[in-house]
Amino acid sequence: MLTSLRSLLIGLWLLIVLSAGATGFLFVSFYRETASVQAGRAQDRLASACRGIADRYTFFASGWRGPWPRRTDEELRQQLTNVVQLALAHSPEIEGGIWREAEGSLGYAFPTYEGTGPKTDLPAAEQPTIGEVNAAAATAGKPAMVERRGRSQILLLHACPLGGATDTGLTGWTMTRIAAGAEPAYNRLMIGFAVLAATVLGSALWLGWLLVAWSRRIARLEADLAAGHDADLPHLSPTGLPELDRLVHALNASGERLSEARRRAAGAERLAAVGRLVAGVAHEVRNPVAAMRLKAENALAAADEQRRISALGFILDQIARLDRLLRDLLTMSQPREPKAETVDLARFLAGIVVAFGDRADASQVSLIDRLDPAAGVGSPPSFDAGEIGRIVENLVGNALRHTPAGGRVELSATRRGENLVIAVRDDGPGVPSQIRERLFEPFVTGHPEGTGLGLAIAREIAGVHHATLRLLPSDRGAHFEIELPWRHRPS
Repeated sequence: MLTSLRSLLIGLWLLIVLSAGATGFLFVSFYRETASVQAGRAQDRLASACRGIADRYTFFASGWRGPWPRRTDEELRQQLTNVVQLALAHSPEIEGGIWREAEGSLGYAFPTYEGTGPKTDLPAAEQPTIGEVNAAAATAGKPAMVERRGRSQILLLHACPLGGATDTGLTGWTMTRIAAGAEPAYNRLMIGFAVLAATVLGSALWLGWLLVAWSRRIARLEADLAAGHDADLPHLSPTGLPELDRLVHALNASGERLSEARRRAAGAERLAAVGRLVAGVAHEVRNPVAAMRLKAENALAAADEQRRISALGFILDQIARLDRLLRDLLTMSQPREPKAETVDLARFLAGIVVAFGDRADASQVSLIDRLDPAAGVGSPPSFDAGEIGRIVENLVGNALRHTPAGGRVELSATRRGENLVIAVRDDGPGVPSQIRERLFEPFVTGHPEGTGLGLAIAREIAGVHHATLRLLPSDRGAHFEIELPWRHRPS
């Protein structure tokens, strides 16, 4: 199966889009996997840091006696802050503190903060989440984890109960942030996406322009080629695309060579046709002239008056034959201009059958006419009944001449679209294969007594009437068909 260039280009465009989508999917998957791995590692570090706070607090509270005060004073808060400071001193990018559900934050530290000074204020934006994770750890009596994913960062919090008999509502917590949109990996991903998007968009626009440009230019070439009304190739204008223009130049050069070859072939064909015509005319003229000369010489040498009169009659018959030959030649070279008229097809066919009725009876051949009912619907046809009748009479006469006794000749008429089709079919031996290709040329005949001009004249008349005369393949006899416009078109 052949594939068009347009289909190949569309397929290439789809492959680019699919590959871009697959690449983007891989980029996103890889980035998400990287972020998830980072979050997992951060959770482990947060849990370890929270255990460090718990251990430091256990050591701090090891000598504690009595219940925890109702309100924690500033001195105790500072001591708890120092506990957190020591616990997180070696945990980069992790902040944390000690939380009591009844009072909130009791101590906060971010010892690895890289700002201009130590960070001592609890982050206000994250305070509700800090309270949430500490409440979950205090209620469950076991560590709790909270993860909040934002557009630019991932917030991770971990809380764990603090041991000791002084107050079971104390929890330690740790927190860190993972940049999700500002780190180098994210920037590289965005740059890659931008390059990929620009590449896909550029490829799509370029391929789209290429498809449109090629389609328009190829459509114009098709229109120029279809506009040619003769056998020569039309001259094609350049398209502006080098690849197509090479094809255009090659077609134009081929058209010029073809036109030149057709001119030479037409000239040779005309010379050959003239030669065949001259040979046929010479043959048709020489035989009667030779016969007349022989009869005249015999008449001059004979003393019998009756023999001389017979010779003169023969000579007159041959002169009449030559006259018919010349008249047929003139008819073939100078066909009469059609005179169209409305024709009753039934009467037209019946008239031809009546004209050849006696001849058909003498030959013991059935001559019948058949009119297709569809041809009688609507307005009647219009054509030159006299000239078209000459063609049909020639075909019927030839059919009767070649049909054996007991055979049948059928004359029919039907409508084919906007055309009238008249057919003549017989039960004879058919047209010999050796003359089938040259049947409509002058002096080509399958009958010993024929001049071979009848079908040539018929084809010339058909051409003047915008009609087509053809011999159709047939399983029996000969099948001729003349197709002409239902309504005559003036030239």
